[in-house]
Amino acid sequence: MSNTPMAANPLTRAVLEIDEYASGLGWDQPARLFALVDTARLRSQEPALAAQLGLEGESETAGLTPIEQDEIASGKPLDEFLATIAWPDAVAGCALTVERLMLPPSAEAQVPKNLSEAKLAKWVAGHPERQEVRMTVAVLRDGARESALRLREKDSPTEVLTGPDLVPGLADALSATFAD
Repeated sequence: MSNTPMAANPLTRAVLEIDEYASGLGWDQPARLFALVDTARLRSQEPALAAQLGLEGESETAGLTPIEQDEIASGKPLDEFLATIAWPDAVAGCALTVERLMLPPSAEAQVPKNLSEAKLAKWVAGHPERQEVRMTVAVLRDGARESALRLREKDSPTEVLTGPDLVPGLADALSATFAD
């Protein structure tokens, strides 16, 4: 994607490309799962698919191509869904983009104790300091991780925060999809 900033490594570029794609779809979207495949391998082993994805003319040799998977079933908790995934060897990694409500660290002391998950979600949704955030998290088979966070109130490509450890729980869950 032409507006994706050049990043130092292929995983960061893939995460930013997925973030840009999700941004183009707007907010209030369901979670989306992506397989990450080696672009050079895709071009050589699946030239028709590479052409369909617009990759045949690219000269880059080191890169990852995100391929969106089937829609994630609504109503099933994300952790349960991820526990059912197994990837073929051709998949180098995977990524997930999901929207959530977050509270700043200063609000943690205000969280009532012993709330059910549903009541906690309702409490967070009503909190005046809540922020809507889109998280894109990617992992590779070799353990590499990258994340991008975009706040709804600062919805701009220049306001996307990236880093390997921004959403460690989700990265762990995605890494588990590669466990033998």
